[in-house]
Amino acid sequence: MAGTLLSVDWDAFSGTRELVFDAPIWGTRDREYDRLDAWRDRAVKRGGRDWSVLEDDFPLYPGWEALRGLAGVPAFVALSHAEAWAWLQRFPGRDVLNVDSHHDLVSFSGDGTRVRPGNWAGLGLRGGLIGRYTCLYPAWHAGLPVAEGFDLDRTQAELADLLPGDVLARVTLARSGEGSWGGLEAILGGVEAVLLVQSPAWTSPAHDGAFFEVAGALGGEVLSSPLRRSSATVVW
Repeated sequence: MAGTLLSVDWDAFSGTRELVFDAPIWGTRDREYDRLDAWRDRAVKRGGRDWSVLEDDFPLYPGWEALRGLAGVPAFVALSHAEAWAWLQRFPGRDVLNVDSHHDLVSFSGDGTRVRPGNWAGLGLRGGLIGRYTCLYPAWHAGLPVAEGFDLDRTQAELADLLPGDVLARVTLARSGEGSWGGLEAILGGVEAVLLVQSPAWTSPAHDGAFFEVAGALGGEVLSSPLRRSSATVVW
């Protein structure tokens, strides 16, 4: 019996605190600069010479530890959600649960018909590669008014103007609950395959070690190589 596909964007855990105005959650592109040098600039601004200086403003929120429980499930690792299309094509028509700080249903830049990290889920729904789709925002969004997952009704209303009704009817927006791992452990049963995405433009290099720990526990196939930034120097 087919199970659920679980997509995990590391930015659901490697996040930010409220009123950190140089945080990528306010809006960022996904260029080479954004993936490493923008983080260097943030660290230097805070007077640090290593990535640990970022931790006060860019913490690693709990919940990621539960992902180790997926060991043995077919797993795929990617630099960005641009690789999600190839993943969906291997398991067409399944329901998808995406643990993410962004719904990835609509891209606001470039050609909206081309698969991008910001629209892979929307195109997958339109193209029949996804049955039903749930975006599970992290619990910390509840304390961050700028975040997509802060006001789910507001985000749902925005999508109503952007998606056809038959697509929107198959979309659910939700937020992680309480618990030692943010309630994530309760959804891991019945997962047919998992995709772990680094999204380095949005995730702190200080948390690359934890990311690669999870990737190592899951094993599986590398669709595109994540960046090992934790060993990079801050001041160069």
